[in-house]
Formats: sequence, structure tokens, C-alpha cells
Amino acid sequence: MKADTPAALPGSLHREADLRWNAFLQAAREKKLSPDFTPPVAATIRRAFVLSDFIYQVCTRQPNLLIELAASRDLNRPYPPDGYTAAIAADLAPIDSVDALSSVLRRRRTREMVRIAYRDISGQADLDETMTDLSAFADACLQAALDRLDAWQCDKLGTPCDSAGNKLSLIVVGMGKLGARELNFSSDIDLIFAYPEAGTIHDGQSDLAGEDFFARLARDLIKVIGTNTFEGFVFRVDARLRPYGENGPIVMSFDAMEDYYQSQGREWERYAWIKARPVAGEPTTGEDLMKRLQPFIYRRYLDYGVFDSLRQMKQKIALEVRRKGLEYNIKTGAGGIREIEFFGQMFQLMRGGVIPRLRARRILTILNVLVSEAFIEPATRDELTTAYLFLRNTEHRIQELADRQTHELPQKAEDRLKLAAGMGFTDWEPFLNALTDHRNIVHGHFSSLLETAEEQDRSAGTDVAEENLATVWLDIFADEDHQSTLSRAGFQDPRQATRLLKDLQLDQTTRSLSANGRQRLDRLMPDLLTAIGQSAEPELVLGRITDLLKAIQQRTNYLALLLENPSVLKHLVRLASESPWIIAFLSKHPVLLDELLDPRTLYSPPEKADLELDIDRRLARIDVDDLEYQIEELCIFKQINTLKVAAADITGAIPLMRTSDHLTHIAEVVVDRVVNLSWHHLEKKHGRPSCDPAGRGFVVIAYGKLGGIELGYGSDLDLVFLHAGRRGEMSGGEKAIDNAQFFARLGQRVVHILTAHTRAGRLYETDTRLRPSGISGLLVNHIDAFRTYQAKEAWTWEHQALVRARIISGDESLVDTFNRIRHEIIARRRDAQTLRDEVVSMRQKMRRNLFKPRPGTFDLKQGNGGIVDIEFMVQYLVLRYAHRHPQLTTWSDNVRLLETLAECGLITAATAEFIKSAYLTFRAEVHKRNLLEKPGRVPDTKYGDLQNRVSALWKEIML
Repeated sequence: MKADTPAALPGSLHREADLRWNAFLQAAREKKLSPDFTPPVAATIRRAFVLSDFIYQVCTRQPNLLIELAASRDLNRPYPPDGYTAAIAADLAPIDSVDALSSVLRRRRTREMVRIAYRDISGQADLDETMTDLSAFADACLQAALDRLDAWQCDKLGTPCDSAGNKLSLIVVGMGKLGARELNFSSDIDLIFAYPEAGTIHDGQSDLAGEDFFARLARDLIKVIGTNTFEGFVFRVDARLRPYGENGPIVMSFDAMEDYYQSQGREWERYAWIKARPVAGEPTTGEDLMKRLQPFIYRRYLDYGVFDSLRQMKQKIALEVRRKGLEYNIKTGAGGIREIEFFGQMFQLMRGGVIPRLRARRILTILNVLVSEAFIEPATRDELTTAYLFLRNTEHRIQELADRQTHELPQKAEDRLKLAAGMGFTDWEPFLNALTDHRNIVHGHFSSLLETAEEQDRSAGTDVAEENLATVWLDIFADEDHQSTLSRAGFQDPRQATRLLKDLQLDQTTRSLSANGRQRLDRLMPDLLTAIGQSAEPELVLGRITDLLKAIQQRTNYLALLLENPSVLKHLVRLASESPWIIAFLSKHPVLLDELLDPRTLYSPPEKADLELDIDRRLARIDVDDLEYQIEELCIFKQINTLKVAAADITGAIPLMRTSDHLTHIAEVVVDRVVNLSWHHLEKKHGRPSCDPAGRGFVVIAYGKLGGIELGYGSDLDLVFLHAGRRGEMSGGEKAIDNAQFFARLGQRVVHILTAHTRAGRLYETDTRLRPSGISGLLVNHIDAFRTYQAKEAWTWEHQALVRARIISGDESLVDTFNRIRHEIIARRRDAQTLRDEVVSMRQKMRRNLFKPRPGTFDLKQGNGGIVDIEFMVQYLVLRYAHRHPQLTTWSDNVRLLETLAECGLITAATAEFIKSAYLTFRAEVHKRNLLEKPGRVPDTKYGDLQNRVSALWKEIML
């Protein structure tokens, strides 16, 4: 039969196509075979023969293999997920020896590699299918061989079992491209072997130890898979990535492996384990090993401490390229595959502990995650992705040529033409130009990573002043006078600055730094002193920042963050000059230093809708049943956004009311997600309670500052919980409980999560004493009981509190019910004098308990004419007149209540405007003083006029 010449082949390859096609037909005839390919298949085979010496040579030796592949239609269809496993299982069914196992796997390897190369060259398989097929075939071979070898060894030597009698399994971990399912055509496979525990050998005929059993099994597996026999090999095996390298034991127990990595593991080993995946052995046991090693691979914080190690890896890559002259190597040469992988894996090592999505193994997935997390631009992702596809396809075409593990561009003109044709080009030059363009783009992105200080200095010039400041820091205890150097740097009191620097040098946290940590601090201080010297009050800022350094420097990765990001120092100095509270906040939560990297978000607190999207995205990364990690993520979310509010507040980017709005929105979002988490865990355990109306039947009522949308930085959350569960009915589930008990536990869980101390801090202090009957009452009340209590038992001060109450989370079906109850209670007709007396009495009681007068000062909150007086006047007026003006029950915040009182004609517009102005002025001062860590008192002359006018209004309205 004769096939049409494929049009895609350059003219000079046509003759070779004819020769090879005819040689195949002759080989088939000699074996009395009659190939019967359709013309399109025949044309594709001719093309494959020219572009792959491997395919041609195998098929000429074994023409029946190609005929069988075509007849089975395997050439022209993708395999199902279990295709290799099923095929190998059928192959191995009759075998009963190691030699037969080795032979069958090698024959299967020859068949499948021809198929994979054919589908790749013909364009029927894209890169993803090719990599997946190669990896799946390796997985299937390893698992099948391990199963047979393990069974035979157990028959011969006995079965290793744990103390409960359960069989123990050898775990084979695939590293590198196998682990990521990105195997290339002629790749070796990097393997690490482990076992859960030594256990004991049951039914054994010798005294063989468990570890010896697994070592023998691992060696046998390597031999079956990797030995090069007259039939070839299955895969070349490299086991040198194991602990201690080729000098280490071939297999280790889980405990020993975990101990090694936690105590001796190096950064390059973390890098290697990023792609690791259990590829053979009992799957659940393999996943257990990965979970145990995850804390080593991914640190549960932003790991800026890895910068130096990554930079060393990068420099090693660049040095190797220069030293070995790897311009023809598409993997390790400049702009090669390795540089793309390094680009992604750098972010994985640094942030994978915080962002679980970055723990994916495939590089193209990682590039997409980096875009979605806003770490790189979409254009960068697109360029690297396009280059990766081109480079990996080129790699496969090179290796498919002769089934050789090489990444070098061919040197022979004929082979170059074949490679170009395989990549869809008519000649070598256009292919090489395209390849060079991709490599230049990749190398540009790679070179921009982790630019060293020395590289920056070469481009910007070295600062002599910083060299002098380095001398000041390093020789701070020397006899020489450093005053002039510090003065030139901008310090106004060099002696005070010297004292602060000496104090930092002598601090125990500094003296106990590791050599690496000390080196980072010494490199950081000149930059820090330069930035501080440019501030308005350098000594004040230096004192605050040295306090921060003492708090964080034992975690040297934070020093690395400051060292690697000069812009962070700039913003840190700015914030320190404005607020000691922010510095104390950062000292307590140093993970927030990362937020100083981006001024676009640092001084722009997100709106509530954006907060909700952000927290949902963060929580979606985490297993919903990992409550501890969920709480930590909520804490980090709260702290990050509180920092943004404070940064915007102190720099004047937002006014007071917007500050309170933002802080309130953060709390609302947190509480709502805490309710959702609590509900999920209780419903999973106890089932879903029955409610009337149908739904969750649970709401959270905010009182006080949260209810009034006036939250401050250190405000507690005043919360009350209500439910609408049907009385007495069970919640339905394996561990069903009474509905009331379910909701009681729900409230307890919410409070616990909000107040729990975690490594990331805690969410909020909560106060639930405003519930019916206070601390002696139920934590969670039925909404009908709440109505009855408010109508018949509540004190006037509780009705005052209700003025500021509103629902912030829970079942929408209860919102109208609660609002009706609130309206009914607030709008009750009351005797004016009795109401006035009770409100005044409560105010006097508060003043006796909370107000401590000091001559010459004004207590902004509790003092006469202060914030609380204004709040009580507003509450009194609402309770007195709401029965005539129901719109007074609409709002819970004082500003809109004052506006509504004026609209109703109950106070003049001028009076409302004055009270509102005084109220906001006092609150703004409290906010400001909180950020300065000062008490809420000012000289009585500062706001004397406002205070006197508010006091006069108090007398007019309340007395």
C-alpha cells in the first residue's frame, strides 16, 4: 500500500519518508504481515517515521506492534483514567516470577511509548495529555510492580504488620515531574521510599526486621523498573533525593523522615517536595505521610526568610548556565523550562503555607493562581504559559527523535530540520527565532526575581551615608563620636538615638539572634536609620521601631521582609511617626508587615462587599472541617483590615464616620462567618433544627457601639442571640439534641470562636450581658421569650440599649420579627417624668462607677457634657417621642437619630447640628488618642465651649 506524502513535511524529508515507509512494509512482509491502514493513518505514520527514529526503529523491528496499535484504535483515541492500570493488570495476570514481571513491563513500555510519541507528533494529543499519559503509565507500572513484589516477598518472608495486626505498606513518593504529572518523554523518575513504621513480621520464616523488609522491597522495585536489560528499561530510577542523598538509607520510617526534615531539611529539599506525590502504595497511608511533611514544605506564615536560599538557587542556576555554556539546553539554559518552574515555585515556598491554592503541583496551575491572587499580571502569566508550552513540546520532540534523555538542541542539520518540522515550522531558522523569543521573555522574568542588593547598588550607586550609618550601628559601643553622622542623617538628638541603638544591641532578643538573623539585622539597620532620619521626629520614631524590632526579630523572616522591600520601611516609618498603637499592633501581629508592600491597598480600606468576597475567598482555601485554621484565617483577615483602616485614619485618607463604618463592617463580616462556621460544625454533628418560620432560625443582635455603627479600634462586641426553634423538637441527626440545646450550643460556639486565642491572635472580646436577665439568663433566648421579657420585665436602661440594637447576622426570616419587637418596645407610650428620672438615675449611677474626675481635665466619654451625656439625651428623646414619631425607631446610630429628631421637630435643626458636631468631635479625639495610646482625657480648656454647651442642653432636656 502507498500513503500520500504529508504536506507538513519539508521537501527534503520526503525521500526519507518514502524510504522508511517502504522499509516498514518490507519488514512486515518478511513477518508475513499485511498492514491495512487507512490513507490518513498511513500518511501520519510516514510523518512519524521521519520525525522519530525511535518509532521507526521499533516498528521496523516489530511491525506487528504498530499493526496491533492501529487495529485496536489506541493510536487514535485517548485512554480513560484507568487505561494503563487495566492493561497492565491484564498483562500480568499469568506471570509468576520477577523475570517475567520485568519482561512484561518492558514490552508494555515499548508499546505505550510508541503510542504516546505517535499521538504527540501527529497532533492528536496536546501537551497536557502527553504529560498525563507518561505520568499515569509510570504510576501504573510502579503500583503493579510493587503489588506483585510485595505479595511475593510476604509469601517468602512474612507480612509486616502494625500493633493492631494491620498490614503495613511501602509508600513510593514521586518527586519532580512525576509528582506533578508533568513527566517528559524520556525522563527518569525521581523516587523516595518510606514506610509507616517497622512493625513486626507475621508468619515469617526468619528474624528479618521490618525496616529490612521494606529496604529489600524498595531495591527490588528499583531493579524491576530501572535495570537496563536486553529489552530495555521501564523507567530510569533516581533515588538520590532521599534524606542524606545516596549515602542515606534507601527507605525510612515516617517518624525518621519527619524528624530528618524538621531538624535537618534544607531549603532545596523543600523546593524538591513541592511537586511530591505518593505514586504507589496504600493511598491513605501515602497521604498521611504528605500531611506529616506539609509543615516542613509549607510554613504557615509568609516565609520571607526563604529569600536568601532562593536567591542562592537562582544564582546557582545562572552560574551553571554561564559555566557550562548551556545555550543549546532548553531545560537548564537561560530562558529554559527550569526558569519558568523556579518562577512559580518561589511564590509557592514563600506563600504556600498561607495560600493553600499555591500548593498545586503543576506549574501552569500555579501561574493561574498567581494571577488570581494578584501576585503577577495576566500578561506575565500568558507569556510564561505560552513559552512553557513551546519549550515542553520542543523537549518532547527532541526526546522522541531517539528516545534519549536529552534537552540539547540537535547539532546535525537533518535532525534540526526534523525538530523544526515536528514543531510546525518549514525550516530551522524560523523555529530557532521563535524559540529564542520565548527564551528571552522567560529569562527576562526570571532575572527580575529576587534582585540582589548588590545588583541594585550597581544600578543605583552605593550610598556613602548608609555606609557611615552601618558603621554607627556596628560600632555603637566604640569610643568614637557618632553624633555628627547621626546629625547628618537627620537625627535631632543624636545622643538619644545612640542610647536607643545601644539598648537594641543589648536587648536579649538581639543577643540571642542566630548568625543568619544577626546578618540580616546588620544589613537592615543602615536602611532603617536612613528612612527614620527623614521623619519629622526621628528619635520618637526610632524608639517605636526598635520596640517593634525587639518583638519580631526572633522570627528572622520578618527582618528579611523589611530588608528585601525598601518601600515597606518607608510606610513603616510613616505609620510609626503617626501612631504608637499601630506599631504595637504590628508587634503583636507581625504577619501584617506584608500589607505594607502595597500602598494602593494599605491606605484604602475595602468596602463591605469587597470584605465579604475576600473572606469567602480566604476561607474557601481551607478545609471546612479545619476549624483551627479557619479561626486563624479570620483573625488574620480582621487584623489586616483593621490595619488598613488605622493607616487610612491616621493619614487623613478617611473621616471619623467612615473609620467607624469600616471597623463595623469588618466586625459584621467576621461575626457572620463565625455563625456560618459554628452552624456547619453543629449541624454536621447533630443535624438541622426545626424552626418556625423555616430556615436557620438564629440571629445575632448587635448592641452598643457595634449596633450604633460606631465601633472603635479596641471596642468589645455587645451581642445578644435569639432563635426561633420549635419548642421541644429534636434537630434530627445521629446525635440529635433538643432544639433549645442546639441553639444554646450554637451561641456558645460563636462566643468561643470570637474569643479564642490562636497563633494569629483572637477576634474580639465579647459581652453578652445585655441579653434578657443578664448573666443569670439564657445565653440564647427564643424570640418569643425576648418579646415577653422586653414588654414585661426589662428595665428602662435595657430599652435605652435597644435603641442602638440591630441584627447583624442570621436568618432573614427573623429580621422583620425582631424589628417589629424593637419598634413595639421603643414606641411604647411612657410617662415623661418617670422616664426622665430613670434615665438620669442610670446616668448618675454610671458616673459614680466609671467617672474619676481629675482637676484641669475633661473625660471625653464619661465627663459632664461628654459622649455618654449626648447618647443618653438621644435615647431619652427617642423613648419619649417614638410613640408619636415611629420613624425614630428606624435607625440605631446617634447621627441619624439626631437628624430624625430634628426632622420631627423635637429639637431644632441648629441644636441637632451642634450636638452632632460635638459628638463627632469628641469621638474623633478619642480615636486619635487611642492611636497615640493616650487616655481619653484632654485639658478642660481644649473643648470647654463644646462641653459647656452640651452640659447646658443636658440641663435643659433632662433636668
